Amino acid sequence: MGVQLFAGKYYKVGKQPIRETNIYMYLYFVFFIIFGSFFTLNLFIGVIIDNFNEQKKKAGGSLEMFMTEDQKKYYNAMKKMGNKKPLKAIPRPRWRPQGIVFEIVTDKKFDMIIMLFIGLNMLTMTLDHYQQSETFSNVLDYLNMIFIVIFTSECLMKIFALRYHYFKEPWNLFDFVVVILSILGLVLSDIIEKYFVSPTLLRVVRVAKVGRVLRLVKGAKGIRTLLFALAMSLPALFNICLLLFLVMFIFAIFGMSFFMHVKDKSGLDDVYNFKTFGQSMILLFQMSTSAGWDGVLDGIINEEDCQEPNNEIGYPGNCGSSTIGIAYLLSYLVISFLIVINMYIAVILENYSQATEDVQEGLTDDDYDMYYEIWQQFDPDGTQYIRYDQLSEFLDVLEPPLQIHKPNKYKIVSMDIPICKGDLMFCVDILDALTKDFFARKGNPIEETGDLGEVQARPDEVGYEPVSSTLWRQREEYCARLIQNAWRKHKQQRLGGPSEESDDPDMDLCVRQTQVLVESDGYITKNGHRVVIHSRSLSITSRTADV
Repeated sequence: MGVQLFAGKYYKVGKQPIRETNIYMYLYFVFFIIFGSFFTLNLFIGVIIDNFNEQKKKAGGSLEMFMTEDQKKYYNAMKKMGNKKPLKAIPRPRWRPQGIVFEIVTDKKFDMIIMLFIGLNMLTMTLDHYQQSETFSNVLDYLNMIFIVIFTSECLMKIFALRYHYFKEPWNLFDFVVVILSILGLVLSDIIEKYFVSPTLLRVVRVAKVGRVLRLVKGAKGIRTLLFALAMSLPALFNICLLLFLVMFIFAIFGMSFFMHVKDKSGLDDVYNFKTFGQSMILLFQMSTSAGWDGVLDGIINEEDCQEPNNEIGYPGNCGSSTIGIAYLLSYLVISFLIVINMYIAVILENYSQATEDVQEGLTDDDYDMYYEIWQQFDPDGTQYIRYDQLSEFLDVLEPPLQIHKPNKYKIVSMDIPICKGDLMFCVDILDALTKDFFARKGNPIEETGDLGEVQARPDEVGYEPVSSTLWRQREEYCARLIQNAWRKHKQQRLGGPSEESDDPDMDLCVRQTQVLVESDGYITKNGHRVVIHSRSLSITSRTADV
């Protein structure tokens, strides 16, 4: 900015500068920033992102190299699926007062009301201003006490209703800590403000409680996507921080070796210098964002206004070096600012792109969380199994995009979900079938290969023993009805009665409604839909809209 300011004052050689006499020089700097910084320097980001994605593919192994795009989406969905498991539902207390409170605190409306109070608390914090009247300050203090009472009551109600289960939820632990800090800030405000932090900071922490209920708001998908992208980026960002620390450590050692005794000038002073390791790290951290590098460069290349070293008396001198200073600073800025710092952008953009793609075209973690939340209603003991006769109702009460409305009998048949011993359905098998059905409805049917089958989520639960599937169960029922009708017909003929298909019109109707013609390459439903089965992946060849 200093160079730009001086250029705008330039008049003639040997003449005094005049303010804004050369105003068109500002356009030169504007165009230079646009083409030199916005375009050229951002090419570094593009190259870093490309190389980051390339290394990520290599780190993912050779498996993804042989997958189609649809198979990669399914593979990513399976990885998310593998991190989820149904939890045991919190039992409702038998004591009636405790049960009533339990119904209140577990209702989503209760969380929405708490979110409303959090918003009002945020609003009151914005009203605090400089030189406010004593009456206004007292009103804000009373409002703060009201909010503390509300949040404390919420905490006590949940502890009363949920018992020890309250402390198993991370968000509840966070709420509990916030409530304790709020009470301490109210009771010991003078001591905390004197020796620790301002009590106002404790009020700000309450705002983080809103994150717990954001997932309940369907309209907050964009915010959840951003938060999810940030959360997914944290491990990689931590690794980049370690890399940046390593770069700063190396350059701090070099800086102390070359510029420990240089004279304080321009950007070098008693705080920002290379005299100690700590001060060197502070200076390099400042320059990692390219801030103040020109002043530091002016100090370390100072070769005139300084004292030369004197080896006879052991005086090191306080001169800099133009060659070493330029090479040192240029290499550090390229490595730290143009490469390492831009890696933060590369990681966040990659994770945000992945999160956005999951929301638009795939299944998100919220969808899988919704699946297991509803699963708790059908499996309160957390056994990971439900009965076969519960499957139709379970699929009907799911929320989009996994929901399959009733009547869904033939849809369940076409999904070919394994049935375990005892007519039980395993949660992972159902979720896997729903995931495949989701991609099929998107126009991206999953064609399984041998490689893809190796990474599919296979349960290792003790007692998992598939004995049939929804498709084979339908075939077995159809064949059983055929045998029953044939036996009735044979029995009628032996008794000399009239020859008819069945003496039970209800059974004939049931057979016609569930008729499935078994073929070598699939089956045909009663509506004339031909469904071809290849290793549990569906390919519907005609009239697919109603299957």
